[in-house]
Order: sequence, then structure tokens, then C-alpha cells
Amino acid sequence: MRVGFIGLGLQGAPIARRIVQSGFETTLWARRPESLEPFADTAAKTVGTPAELAAASDVVCICVIADDDVRQVVTGAAGVLSGLAPGGVIVVHSTIHPDTCRELADLAGAQGVSFVDAPVSGGPVAAAEGRLLVMAGGDADAVERARPVLETFAGPLVHLGGVGSGQVTKLLNNLLFTANLSTAYSTFTLGESLGVDPAKLGEVIAHGTANSFALGRVVNAGITLDRIAAHAGALLRKDVGLVAELAEGAAAQPGIVLTAADATLGLMGHER
Repeated sequence: MRVGFIGLGLQGAPIARRIVQSGFETTLWARRPESLEPFADTAAKTVGTPAELAAASDVVCICVIADDDVRQVVTGAAGVLSGLAPGGVIVVHSTIHPDTCRELADLAGAQGVSFVDAPVSGGPVAAAEGRLLVMAGGDADAVERARPVLETFAGPLVHLGGVGSGQVTKLLNNLLFTANLSTAYSTFTLGESLGVDPAKLGEVIAHGTANSFALGRVVNAGITLDRIAAHAGALLRKDVGLVAELAEGAAAQPGIVLTAADATLGLMGHER
């Protein structure tokens, strides 16, 4: 199986390296030539356009940032759909709107190409170690065809359903993470007001039933949200906004989790 990979940023680069190191014939393309430099000592090939990459691939993985970036790479001039043969599979690891995935899946399907949305969670370290959580949405056959590639960096890979379901699941995960940040931070604030040392409280909760990934991030940052705000505040605001939009469109009540997530965004200075 030949693999193409587009999007060699902090998350995409270690994913691509896992694929290359697993022995797949891999072709790379990047908008910034410097992104390709770390792969100069690998067996990966590089090309000049996404279309050239697609023509040399059976599965094309995309890990760029936003909806418009994905659209441009897939459908733009010399885009992936200009070169990928019928029977190929496009796998999008970016966190984008589910409707964008369905739109692109329809365009791909008209050319005999399958589309899988497969956002990831875990960060660059998990990618490098082959233990990224991969949330896949798409036709079961397409997911199975892409599985050998995805399993080079996944742990686990979960198939959620049709196209877009991976994105919905990733957004819900990020919504709850965002909500958990404010509940954790406010617990430390309350504890300090009641005379409990925040660092000691963090040590206790880390070994107790109230522990969470979000709490760990707050503790590691020195009982502050500043580091998380600088690193991920804008992305969390985008994801919370997308969930709120989806809930409104479905006439669903998001409940307290959205209230808590909005409180976190406020504390971080990234209000929706």
C-alpha cells in the first residue's frame, strides 16, 4: 500500500514518521519546504503538488489545521482529487466541522474515492510512540482499507460510524476537557480559600477518584491556566464553538458541560 501524507506540523510530522518507519512506500508534500527537511534521511519521497502525491498513493492522510486548509488541499488546483485514482482513500486527521467532511466525502465519492475523517487525540509524544487515540468516521470498508496505515500510530483506533462521526466525537472530547479545566482550577481556588495548599491538594487528587487529565495539566502548569491558554486557548474556543453550533442545529440541550466549558474560556481570556 502506497501512502501520501500532507501536513507535517507538530502533530503530523511524528505521525508521518511512524508511517515511513513502518515500511510503507510514503510520499510527502508540504506548503513550507522546511517541513520536509527532517525527512531527508528517510525513505520518503517528496513531490511538488498534492495531485502528484495523490497519483503516487493509495491512501492519502491529511493533517492540516482548518476547514479551508483541508478544502484547498483536497479540491484546489492540483489538489488531491486531481490525482487520486478511483479506489483510493482520503483520511483527514484535522479537527474540522463534520459538515465539511460530508461535503468533501460527496465530492470524493463522485470520483470513486472513499473519505474517512479520523481526528486524533494525545499529542506529538503519543504519535511518536504509536499510541494516539484515532476516532474514525466513514464507510466500514474504507476504514478497514486504511487501518494498516492508521495502526502504525494508533492506540486505539475506534470506528464511530459514518462520515463526520469521528469529528463529532473529537469535538465532544475537547468540550469535556475544556469543561474539566475550569472545575479543576476552581477546586484549587476554593481549597486555597479554605486553607489547603494547592500543590498538596493536587498531589492528593492525582491519586484519588477525582483525578482527570485536565487536572493534571493544571497542576503541571503550576495551578494556573495561563500555559494552556497560550498553547491551546484559541483551538479550544474553536472546538467549543463548533459543538455549540452542532447542538443548536440539532435542537439539543448541551447542558452544564457547555456552561463549564464557557467558564474555562472566560478564565483563559478566549471567550466565545
